[in-house]
Order: sequence, then structure tokens, then C-alpha cells
Amino acid sequence: MDALTKKEQFVRPSRELIERLRKFTTPEICDGAGLYHSMDYRIKPWIGKKKIVGSAVTVDMPSGEGSIVSDAISELQKGDVLVIAGKGNCDCSYWGDHRSICASLLKAEGVVIDGAFRDLEGCEEAGFPVYAKGLTCGTAAKNGAGAINVPVSCGGVSVKPGDIVIGDVNGVCVISQEEAESVIERALKKIETQQYTLAEMKRTGKVFTKMLKKPN
Repeated sequence: MDALTKKEQFVRPSRELIERLRKFTTPEICDGAGLYHSMDYRIKPWIGKKKIVGSAVTVDMPSGEGSIVSDAISELQKGDVLVIAGKGNCDCSYWGDHRSICASLLKAEGVVIDGAFRDLEGCEEAGFPVYAKGLTCGTAAKNGAGAINVPVSCGGVSVKPGDIVIGDVNGVCVISQEEAESVIERALKKIETQQYTLAEMKRTGKVFTKMLKKPN
């Protein structure tokens, strides 16, 4: 990654699929997806409590290098989530208020940063959803190294361009388009089991600490 590189465009998930997934919380998605789909627990929403669901646009760079993020913003389309693989570095900022303003004008869904951002007040004023590991006043290097729309590791999770990123107050998880239908099916079954168990607790007056299997 000595110089800025890009790969070919990818296929984004349908809006219909995105909106179906928006109905679920991240814990429900993780119930349907299983292990290794949730990012580092320290990556949480700093700006905005609105749930984000969108297609991943990825940017990879050496730790502490930030200028390529500006080029990645230019790749955003309506509903995209920018995923910044910052190697967990919170000693510098990969994001600030101007970038929030630009991404908001492009109608992106949000940004997820494996690292830190800055300009808290300005980002709050912009209102663009920012999920990050931390907050700092420090700047990042401006050498331009990195790659846009390549597979990355962000918060310990593999993310490919076009994967579906879901974020809410609980954290951030990622699923591929190929597994989305099976994730939805399993998540719905888990919700149905929970609802059945609660109904049985109300009906019987008993407390079931484990979920009951609904009879066929």
C-alpha cells in the first residue's frame, strides 16, 4: 500500500434487502449470523443514535495515515457505510467535521472507524452518524498511501466492499450479501422463540430462564 490504489466497482445490495435488515437490532443479527460477525466492542456510536444499515465502501491504509479517506468519501453513494480500517490507532484522527459534512451531502448512511475521530462539536452539528473506537485531537499523516474498495479487517471483522454493515447502540456487525437471507431466517426464528417463551411465562406464571422450543 505504498500508493493509493482502487479496485473495480462492486455490486451493492438491494434497497429492499437493506430495509428488511433495518428491522433487526445488531444482537438479533448476530443471533442469526453466529460468531465473528461483530466488531470490537469499543466501536460504538459517538455521533447520532440512529441505526445505520448500508453497503460497505472500504478504505485500508497504514496505521496513522489518513489522507486517503478523503478519496474514499468521493466513492460514496446514497446509503453507503464507509468502513475505515484504521488498525485500531486512536493516537490520531481518521475523521473530522469536514468529512462528516461531505459524507452527509452525499447522503451516505454513516462511517465506521477502527480508530479515532475528532472535532466532536462540529461532527455533532453535522449530525452524520460516526461509529468509532475513540476521540482525539491529534491529526493523521498525509502521505496518501492506502487502498479503496478492497477487503479489509475492521475491528477484528473481515469486510468486503458490498458487504452489509449494521450499527446501533449495541455495536456494529457485518454480514455478506450471500448469507443475508439465512441470517434473517435464523434471527426471525430466535425472535419467535423468545416471544413464545414470554407468552408461556405469562400464561403459566413460571419463570423459564432458558428459551422454550415452540411445538410444531
